[in-house]
Amino acid sequence: MTQDLLPITRIPRTGLPAHAVVVGDPARAAAVAALLDSAEEVSYHREYQVFSGSWKGLPVVVASHGVGGPGAILLFQELADAGVRTIVRFGTAGAIKPGIGDGDLVIAEAAVRDDGVTQQLLPPEYPAVSAPEAVIALQRAAREAGAPHHRGIVWTRAAFQPGLIPLFSYAGAGLAAIEMELSALLVTASLRGLVAGGVLVVDGANADELVDEETTGGYDPHREVVAAGVEKGAVVSLEALRLLAEDAAEGTA
Repeated sequence: MTQDLLPITRIPRTGLPAHAVVVGDPARAAAVAALLDSAEEVSYHREYQVFSGSWKGLPVVVASHGVGGPGAILLFQELADAGVRTIVRFGTAGAIKPGIGDGDLVIAEAAVRDDGVTQQLLPPEYPAVSAPEAVIALQRAAREAGAPHHRGIVWTRAAFQPGLIPLFSYAGAGLAAIEMELSALLVTASLRGLVAGGVLVVDGANADELVDEETTGGYDPHREVVAAGVEKGAVVSLEALRLLAEDAAEGTA
């Protein structure tokens, strides 16, 4: 019955696992879901492809949210409505800070709220912060996977390509990377009482420079070094969920 499905993503209102990995690309959702035991598709509506399965015995959801904060936040909100309590965003990003290489992972401690949607929900002074336990779990999982990784603040920006409006450079502020959806997740998590964090695979330089083909050779996120980072990032995301669930269980024992 349609009343048993949520309106935007068409996921069930109840019965989903409490832990989720969210990604932008439906193809990446399918690739992450392929790592699960007993994986099955739950729904596929618009850009929202959703799977369920288990990772080392932990029931998990894997879901895609498309490109950009306004559409992504609809998935985050409906996952929360359906009972998901812990969410890790696994995405890609452009590096800002020197020394972060292609294929490296960036574990987000917080995000700049330039996402194009949360400014319409809350004052700009409200922070977008990862749950500390999610940051620690992601860092531990990255170490165990042998994945090069960095911690820092990321810039969530609604526009991918540069435009006519001059942009303040965050390079001097020590930001690690730029991406498009994480702050929408972190704000949603704070408002809903969720545990949330993000790990991002670097697929190029600062997004404003990616279109400068003379300097960069053009933006190409499909290189082998990025693919290798994505493979490790998928495992890191799932393992971080398991660690978070394990720690939560020990805390309530």
